Amino acid sequence: MISRKRSRHVALVLAGTATLALAGCKEDQVDAQSFPDLESCVAASKENSMWFTEDDCRKNFAAAQKEFAETAPRYASKELCEQEHGEGNCGDDPAAQQSGGGFSFMPLLVGYMMGSMLSRGGGIFSQPMVRTADGRYATPKGDQTFASNRGTGKVPSQTFQRAPTTLGKPPMSATEVRQRGGFGAARTAQPSSGGSRTFGG
Repeated sequence: MISRKRSRHVALVLAGTATLALAGCKEDQVDAQSFPDLESCVAASKENSMWFTEDDCRKNFAAAQKEFAETAPRYASKELCEQEHGEGNCGDDPAAQQSGGGFSFMPLLVGYMMGSMLSRGGGIFSQPMVRTADGRYATPKGDQTFASNRGTGKVPSQTFQRAPTTLGKPPMSATEVRQRGGFGAARTAQPSSGGSRTFGG
C-alpha cells in the first residue's frame, strides 16, 4: 500500500550539513525548522537563530498542539491507526472520550515545524508532525513528508496550510482508509500529467 502513495518527500536536513533546496519556484519556498519537542526549539533559539525567539517557540508549540487536537487523522481502531502510522505511534483520542462519543484513535504528536513568512510580512507559522508507516514524519494532511523531525531546510509555503478539522467527525474505518489509499493519499494524488517528486532520505 505504501508504495502506491504519491506524496511529496522533503528532507529536513540536520543542522551542520548542507541544506537541500527543493526543486521548483523559489518564491514559493520558506525557511523552516523542525523540532521533536518544545525544549529543543528553545535551546536552538538561544544559540544562533536569526528568525525565531524562545517566545516564538512557545507560542507556536501551543498553536501546533491545538491544531493537532483539531486536525489529526482519527481512526476507528488502534490497529488501523498503527497500520498507517507505525506500531507504538498511536494513542486514544481524548476528545472522543470527553464527549462520550465512543472511542477513536489518533497518531501521537511527535514534534512540530515552524516556517518563517517574515520576508513576506506574514510572521511565523507552525505545523504539528506525526509519524508515517514507513518511518517518516508528516503534517496532519499527509501531503508533506519529511525524513526527520529535527532539522532545517526550505519547504513550500503551502506546507503551513491548515488541514481540515477531524474533531467531532466519525473516525475512519478500514474501508475508508482502503478507499483513499492510506494516510494522506487522497489529498496528495497528482494529475496524470504531473506526478510526484521525491527529495531526500
